[in-house]
Amino acid sequence: MIKNIILDFGDVLINLDKTATARIMQRYGFTRVTPELDSLFKMYEKGQLETPAFLEQVAVHFPKAGMEDLKKAWNSILLDFPEHRLRFLEGLAEKNRHRLFLLSNTNALHMECVRQQMGRQQYNRFKNVFEGFYLSHEIGMRKPDREIFEFVLKKNNLVAAETLFVDDTLENTDAAIEVGIKTWHLKVGEEEVTQLDYFIG
Repeated sequence: MIKNIILDFGDVLINLDKTATARIMQRYGFTRVTPELDSLFKMYEKGQLETPAFLEQVAVHFPKAGMEDLKKAWNSILLDFPEHRLRFLEGLAEKNRHRLFLLSNTNALHMECVRQQMGRQQYNRFKNVFEGFYLSHEIGMRKPDREIFEFVLKKNNLVAAETLFVDDTLENTDAAIEVGIKTWHLKVGEEEVTQLDYFIG
């Protein structure tokens, strides 16, 4: 029996254009994510770099891009948060049958942009749905590392077998399975989080 639901944010709740940043950065010489850039992105996701330091280090790789260019490209991945998904979450919370948690790999720039795009009222509606609201850059861990799942379970006294984790990235759901959590690997464009009742009964 599912008592707890842990939801990813990007492409589960908010729509993303995952190739947008790379497309825009091609103007400034981007060709691929090098190991150095990958490490930089993951450090930022874990909150190991403040935003100014992150942008300065990225700028070293793309000297033709100004700081505002970098910010715009970085945030271009973020699209809309459909109202019907937010209403679905609020309905789920009102039923009070499951404990709800958010677990997202994200960063300070993206969350600042999300708050601006949604507006204070809608963002607060969203955040207030959840008992626990875990953002990688705030807790210093990121998916698919085992420690982040163990952290959420332990902090909230959750039983893994009674917990469902929904994420659009197979690597993340596979990692959750190893901890004993039940999962739904949501296929973007084919499935909707509003179909959650199928998994929780």
